[in-house]
Amino acid sequence: MAADPHLTPAALLQRIEWTVLRRLDGALQGDFATLFRGEGIDFQELREYVPGDDLRRIDWNVTARMDTPYVRDYAEDRDLTAWLLLDRSSSMAFGPSERGKDDVLVELVACFAHLFGRGGNKVGAIVFDDGPLVTIPPRSGRVQSLRLVHEVLSRQPHSTATTDLAALLRAGVGVIRQRSLVIVVSDFISAPGWERPLCQLAERHDVVVVQITDPLESELPDVGIISLQDNETGEQVLVDTSDDGFRSRMRELADEQQRALTAAVRSAGITLHTVSTAEDLGGAFVRMATRRKLARR
Repeated sequence: MAADPHLTPAALLQRIEWTVLRRLDGALQGDFATLFRGEGIDFQELREYVPGDDLRRIDWNVTARMDTPYVRDYAEDRDLTAWLLLDRSSSMAFGPSERGKDDVLVELVACFAHLFGRGGNKVGAIVFDDGPLVTIPPRSGRVQSLRLVHEVLSRQPHSTATTDLAALLRAGVGVIRQRSLVIVVSDFISAPGWERPLCQLAERHDVVVVQITDPLESELPDVGIISLQDNETGEQVLVDTSDDGFRSRMRELADEQQRALTAAVRSAGITLHTVSTAEDLGGAFVRMATRRKLARR
């Protein structure tokens, strides 16, 4: 999706409907909200553990008595409330002019809002943009989808401070009281300390984490000497991209950071999904839904 500062929420949502959502209807072969629905809150039964079950559902007291693992099953709630926790900080402006990370963020918001809201499910959001947090209470319908898209499009962060993703997650812990599906969308370029509030969210809600990435963050092309600027601090540095050693160190550092992020998210019992600015959004949604479906078996 080409970046267009004059694009209205209605025009963007219509574009997403034609380019992504119509394809998803056939590819997903079912209700998208059902694929992403988590456990309900009403206990249904105890049964023996089978490979692939969520380890968080193991009943350790029964397991100890029976000398074999048992898990607790819950009846699913009929209605779904989804919350989008959205990082619109300065680092999200990175990427090619035709489709940066902030463009992918807006696309994801439009897709999630439409796919959940069209079935009568409610969708709300908390938006972080380096300033005061914006909270949009959950509602259903197209008007809510347009409001969510408008809110993300209108955010223009200019702070030079490092993103504090923990503030967004803590807001989610405080605001979201009823058990919900919580979708965190960020590039996870943040100050440390977000791991604990993420775990707190996962203890009460079904949490999905989506990381938006750009290939240039891990693989610099050989284009000679260039100036790089940190979008959040404004710091600039000259680097020689023709230096194979430098590019190799950058790649190793990026890989190390990604492994640490994946491990931190997994420690909260959550699977990390990644969506690249170079990736087809329809394919990314099918992959996410498929992984959710397999994880629930």
